Amino acid sequence: MLSSENTRMNVSVIGLGKLGAPMAAVFAAKGHRVVGLDTNLALVTAIEEGRAPVEEPRLQDMIDDGKGRLQATTDYDRLVRETEISFIIVPTPSDSSGAFSNEYVLAAIGKLGAALRNKKTYHVVAVTSTVMPGATGGPIREALERASGRSVGPNLGLAYNPEFIALGSVVNNMLNPDFLLIGESDSRAGQMVESVYEVVCENKPPSRRMNFVNAELSKISVNTFVTTKISYANMLADICDRLPGADVEIVTAAIGSDTRIGRKYLRGAVGYGGPCFPRDNVAFATLASALGANADIARATDTINRYQIERLANAVKTRVSEGARVAILGLSYKPDTSVVEESQGVLLASRLYNDGFAVIIHDPMAAGAAQRILASSVVYADSAEDALRDADIGVLVTPWPEYAKLANVALPKQVPVIDCWRMLSGNGQGSVLPIWIGYGDTPKDALMRS
Repeated sequence: MLSSENTRMNVSVIGLGKLGAPMAAVFAAKGHRVVGLDTNLALVTAIEEGRAPVEEPRLQDMIDDGKGRLQATTDYDRLVRETEISFIIVPTPSDSSGAFSNEYVLAAIGKLGAALRNKKTYHVVAVTSTVMPGATGGPIREALERASGRSVGPNLGLAYNPEFIALGSVVNNMLNPDFLLIGESDSRAGQMVESVYEVVCENKPPSRRMNFVNAELSKISVNTFVTTKISYANMLADICDRLPGADVEIVTAAIGSDTRIGRKYLRGAVGYGGPCFPRDNVAFATLASALGANADIARATDTINRYQIERLANAVKTRVSEGARVAILGLSYKPDTSVVEESQGVLLASRLYNDGFAVIIHDPMAAGAAQRILASSVVYADSAEDALRDADIGVLVTPWPEYAKLANVALPKQVPVIDCWRMLSGNGQGSVLPIWIGYGDTPKDALMRS
């Protein structure tokens, strides 16, 4: 990893939310001088005071390590004056068609471009937000040139540089990416972006540099391929539920040993959720349809994913009667985050409540976020043990590491727990009776291990 003084750059990050704040902090921690910008004064103030503006593992450590090199502002003129490359990482929500909206990107581009009118030296604008293929070289470039009064070229660089990161592991993902994806207006702009990461990445990842549309398509293609693997593994788990003697762990371990397939994301458990995977898959299908291409794989992936809630609900219904008390363990879409967007736990809680069950929920971080969605429909437990104590059956949805300890917990009665991730060893010391999904003895009765 390079660390000499002459590799440091003056970098700005526009958007200091869940992804932008970690990006700015990581850049500063690794030696760049960083100015962050956001229209939300509370986020700017937090950065200026040396506090993490959002909840994310290791973010505060990065802010501490970058002390003296990380600042924040609401002033675009200052941003342009003090830096040589600007990364835009603002929301691109899905529109009614399933495509990504450029609304917030274009708003930032307009203000950044206006500030660039007063700058004579070279500046690179790097769009990190996920956009649809054709957006960077189309409406984004047009807006930038219109606002700045100059053309992309010798005095103005433009790049598309999306991150492959997940909430709960954003810092680690930024420090150790599998590869760098850079869509470039020209080689100078692409090299500027790559140079930023030369001092940031700890694993020396390969850099894939290309034109805008190839980079845009590559970004959503990666996520769509991953969701396909997840749904394929869940399809196998559903088959194994119904096939005596079958075990999805054994099957996926075997096929994942083939280098053409690989083990990563190949695990039968629950459906995917979160702010990226579901919408990226829909956006891919939307793009294909608009082009007249066949997107059946993407649609099938989404269909299988939506079926997982039905599958889990049926697993509960075949084991307890209507009106039973169900404990749902895990509401965040993945461990180490409080985000519940498209969360399988929240979706299952809502489904079971609507089907007449009494629902008790627990999550180490996401109970508050879930409460804003589920309101008074459910009972909130202070601990996973309390949730199970009052339940007739449990469902372990999110694989928080601490839930593995439930295998040995002592409860007033034995409680079956549908263990979607097969975390509970069931060694006979506790009151929990694990039901492993993806392990089939008969269509309705999975093996209980105690």
